[in-house]
Amino acid sequence: MKGERALNHKQNETDVIIIGGGQAALSTAYFLKRKKIPFIILDDQNQAGGAWLHAWNSLRLFSPNSWSSLPGWVMPNTEQTYPTKKEVIEYLQQYEQRYHFPIIRPIYVDHVKSEGEALSVHAGEQLWKAKAVVSATGTWSHPYIPSYPGQENFKGLKLHSAHYQNAEPFKDKHVMIIGGGNSGAQILAEVSQVADTLWITPTPPQFLADDVDGRILFLRATERLKAKLEGGTIDQPVGGLGDIVMIDSVKDARSRGVLHSERPFSAFTEDGVIWEDGSFQQVDAVIWCTGFKATLDHLKPLGIVEENNTILVEGTRSVKQPNLWLVGYGEWTGPGSATLVGVSRTARTTAEEISEFLD
Repeated sequence: MKGERALNHKQNETDVIIIGGGQAALSTAYFLKRKKIPFIILDDQNQAGGAWLHAWNSLRLFSPNSWSSLPGWVMPNTEQTYPTKKEVIEYLQQYEQRYHFPIIRPIYVDHVKSEGEALSVHAGEQLWKAKAVVSATGTWSHPYIPSYPGQENFKGLKLHSAHYQNAEPFKDKHVMIIGGGNSGAQILAEVSQVADTLWITPTPPQFLADDVDGRILFLRATERLKAKLEGGTIDQPVGGLGDIVMIDSVKDARSRGVLHSERPFSAFTEDGVIWEDGSFQQVDAVIWCTGFKATLDHLKPLGIVEENNTILVEGTRSVKQPNLWLVGYGEWTGPGSATLVGVSRTARTTAEEISEFLD
């Protein structure tokens, strides 16, 4: 099994297929390559970059380059402390090229089926077979929008953060931003420069101290993992990966007095919202910054997707489908695993388990 060998193109068979081409896929590929395990990556994007290709233009990471890197190669120095979307995409492109990963794109995998001891991966009329599959499709293509009374009646512009690019379409409008995480804060900071904004959060947003960034959040995730492995829990200060990091644009919003939120309203109308006291407020546009769900539709034929849209895993390995691993979907596949630096830990463990499984 060891000794690297090429994909059998006649039968489209290999040892491992990685579905997805973003940071989780590349991190897993790095460790599989080190173990000389034959694999291919099937990516539905036209180029390298994964979900970062679709992020809004002004997005900034909240960790420095050295804390925003994949295994084996640190992200090159960036112009400012926190890397931009463009810098992250360039890094992922260079990372692919550096390690010469076998990537086929664009390939949209529509379903995976069990074929005895193998798994078959289907993309339209195309078919691949593998002894093991790593699903690393992330969450970007499955945006979540909560249900509010009357929202089907609202006639204004509606957009999820997954499709937000810049503030231009919202200039001089009354814009409501719903969601209290980092995306909500960063988009509010940008849109509030050109529009009248209203920020809705189900609970008051959690702002981290100005000197706290992604480095500390990652260390806290590491402490949670260590405690879990030791069979305990850890009492940490406020500061999960969803808490708001005070990058420069968010600090600027605070100084302009717009970084404050309101509790949810009662219902939508055609041109606004009704508050609990019955008063009306005009709204021209809504930007949903309400997160994502794991993209798992391609795995539904295996009969392992739970009602809460997760898959029962031990670490990253499926309990009900033991030749399937899931990397990078969030806390249920490992603390910090949906981050650039955090996914390395679960990707390494995944490659080790696959190596043992194949042997």
